[in-house]
Amino acid sequence: MSVQDLGRVHVVGIGGAGMSGIARILAARGVQVSGCDAKDSRRLAALAAVGIQTMIGHDPSHIDEIDVLVLSTAIPATNPERLEAAVRGKKVLNRAQALASIMTGFTGVAITGTHGKTTTTSMVTVALQHAGVDPSFAIGSELNESGANAHLGTGDLFVVEADESDGAFLELNPVVGIVTNIEADHLDHWGTFDAIEQGFLDFALGIKGRNGFLVACLDDPGAARLIERGADAGIDIRSYGESPEADFHMVDIQPSASGWSFDTAHNGVRLGRVELQVFGHHNALNAQAALVAMIGMGFTSAQAISGLNRFSGTRRRFDFKGEAAGVRVYDDYAHHPTEITATLRAARELVGEGQLIVAFQAHHYYRTALFSKEFGVALGLADRAVILEVFAPGETPIPGASGQTMASHVPLAPECVTFEPSWSAVSQDLLEHAQPGDIIMTLGAGDIGLIAAEVVEKLREQEPGNLNE
Repeated sequence: MSVQDLGRVHVVGIGGAGMSGIARILAARGVQVSGCDAKDSRRLAALAAVGIQTMIGHDPSHIDEIDVLVLSTAIPATNPERLEAAVRGKKVLNRAQALASIMTGFTGVAITGTHGKTTTTSMVTVALQHAGVDPSFAIGSELNESGANAHLGTGDLFVVEADESDGAFLELNPVVGIVTNIEADHLDHWGTFDAIEQGFLDFALGIKGRNGFLVACLDDPGAARLIERGADAGIDIRSYGESPEADFHMVDIQPSASGWSFDTAHNGVRLGRVELQVFGHHNALNAQAALVAMIGMGFTSAQAISGLNRFSGTRRRFDFKGEAAGVRVYDDYAHHPTEITATLRAARELVGEGQLIVAFQAHHYYRTALFSKEFGVALGLADRAVILEVFAPGETPIPGASGQTMASHVPLAPECVTFEPSWSAVSQDLLEHAQPGDIIMTLGAGDIGLIAAEVVEKLREQEPGNLNE
């Protein structure tokens, strides 16, 4: 279905990162858009500012004057708009189908993988913009440069974060794809890791059918298996990573004062040094993926590197929230053990001799049950850890899948690990042992990021000369 065929659209859960981006681009393409969400937010205010009608709460009357309902798989079957749409025979599109409709007529560039999608998509977008291209984009978080998570550009490229969690990435029709990594996650949808791997292969085969190419990380075991299977299937795959066998071999990688820097060797030729403004070894790999994709699209390595060197990050990805009383506060979306490990290693690069104090809120009972021990080990990279209860609204609890169980797996001294079931007490738990030079981080896919701002405010109250002392 093309945009021209949609008519009037109502987006359920319009305040979400992905859904708000879809709504924004639909409106930019001339579609009459409305939407609702359970609570007010800055995203709803931003959408209202561009003429999109937003509503708080869910009600069947919201679809009285619409033609198409757009919703994500997170919207339950009991949702009143969804039920009313079924009764009235209204057209219903899932998130990926709506995204595919707005990508019609563009050359699609899709970035997927278990981890790193948002950052890599953002890097590709920023690099293209600095290369003089105005791409359309839909990303799961806001770019620091523009503050936007979606944009209808004037060029023919459409860069999209392609979500594998519910198989949505198979609805898209990209010509260029990036796979950052493949790990066991979202087993509530896929069931088995074999099914996940097959889904990524199907994604790659779709790109082959459109005469496109795929970029994949040879350092990651799951992506390496995809590269091997893809080669057997005749897919054009360009590999990257620190592995000497990679088509684009990362060399001379070093941490710097502002982030990481590296060079890339291809066919024996050095392509130029990337000097990132973001921390984390994993972000160096994300940047290299963007570099390889840009070269594949016909841009020079110098153009790609120039843009990557200007990339300053995205919201909720090692997101600096403020500094007060000598303590720096960051927030990050990390919600899988691999992501937490990468984020805390990056924080270790930054904290120096200070303490790393972390609060983590797990997302979904199934993921907590599956990775409880792995979460504990990852959080052991901190000096002190505060574990919240699982964020899983509307889900049926799984025995043993709790924050308290996870806290028991953190390999730190007992006095350095706190299970905190009270949301209001978390900020004080984080501040209790904080000293100048320390870093405090909030981690998780739920609403834990709200605590980071609270921590900054309390730190400011502690500064000498503050009137609130």
